[in-house]
Amino acid sequence: MRIAILLLNKGRGSGEVAREHVRHLLKQGHTVYLLYPGNKNSVPGAFNIDVPLPASITPVHEYLPSAGNDQKQVARMSFEEMAPYLTAYESAIENIADEVDIFIGHHANLSAVAVYHVAKKFNKPYVLFLHGTGIEPRHEGLWDDQNWQLIEQAVVEASGLLVTTEYVRDELVKPLIPLPDERFFVLPCGVDLHDFHPDNIEGIKEKFNLPKRYVICPGALTPSKGPQNVALASKEYAHIAKTVFIGDGEMRDELMNQLGDRGLFLGYVSAEDKAKLINAAEILTAAPVKKEHFGIIYAEALAGGTPVVAYDGGGVGSIVTPDVGFLTERSPGILGKKIAYLLENPGLESKMSIAGRKRAEENYDYNKLVRQLVEWLEGFM
Repeated sequence: MRIAILLLNKGRGSGEVAREHVRHLLKQGHTVYLLYPGNKNSVPGAFNIDVPLPASITPVHEYLPSAGNDQKQVARMSFEEMAPYLTAYESAIENIADEVDIFIGHHANLSAVAVYHVAKKFNKPYVLFLHGTGIEPRHEGLWDDQNWQLIEQAVVEASGLLVTTEYVRDELVKPLIPLPDERFFVLPCGVDLHDFHPDNIEGIKEKFNLPKRYVICPGALTPSKGPQNVALASKEYAHIAKTVFIGDGEMRDELMNQLGDRGLFLGYVSAEDKAKLINAAEILTAAPVKKEHFGIIYAEALAGGTPVVAYDGGGVGSIVTPDVGFLTERSPGILGKKIAYLLENPGLESKMSIAGRKRAEENYDYNKLVRQLVEWLEGFM
């Protein structure tokens, strides 16, 4: 197949999912066109296509560090603001539309509308990958009504709709756009099972001078990600293990004071180091304020043989089942007590580690997931 994939911008979570799909589609012999603003050579072997923007402002869903200060949440754009961007995205897609068999648009936003318009013009099928970050703003009263009408039409007329969890489908999409379940294909995010592997830990504790046992909390140090909740929870288990935070953000200084000697902050680390740090941890934890739509860090932890103890809610329960970790009430105290309980029961921790790796191999192998994606796409050809 010849597949075109359009992103709003380079992205982080959804962008990385798209790039992994591209890499594995190429491995399986498909031709892929990857389009987004600023794309120079994102995935070798693909047709990497830049989308020239009509202004210096980059449209984003959430703050994008690589975009600097020249960015605006697309859900806050008026119709007049969004229209020039829509034209730019459509122009880029039209240039390759004759060569494409099917289009994939990421997010319910102007990229979905652009894919919809071009696919209809060239009489080609298209599907939309609906991530929660694109849908949530409408629940919060955002999106200009005229813009949302265009988005809703693009969703309704799509050949199919991809979501990572039933939570995104049932709690975020369907309350706004009531479509039958058969219109959706639930496809989780995958992980690199080689990088995230229990044996891939060589030299990592020495490199960062880490204690023998530690609990890891990956993610941005921002209020919505909830590192403040993990810092509070650590009071319950600091006598057994320290907490290691990887990532950075505006809360770092405040959290350092809050945490004291109960843990440490490593800031941003390389992808290689991140994988090893998760693999070598006793437990991975997170306590986000808002409910997560999927949560790639949890799947990464399972692949690394690291049990998860985290807040329940959202799509996390589709990843963390009772045999691989604990999901708790949204209370730092309860979270900390559950982490302490698991740290004090190494036999249970070991069982969860083995079960987690098995679950990752069965459910989050990108090779398997992309083969399922291809089979689904072929049904629209």
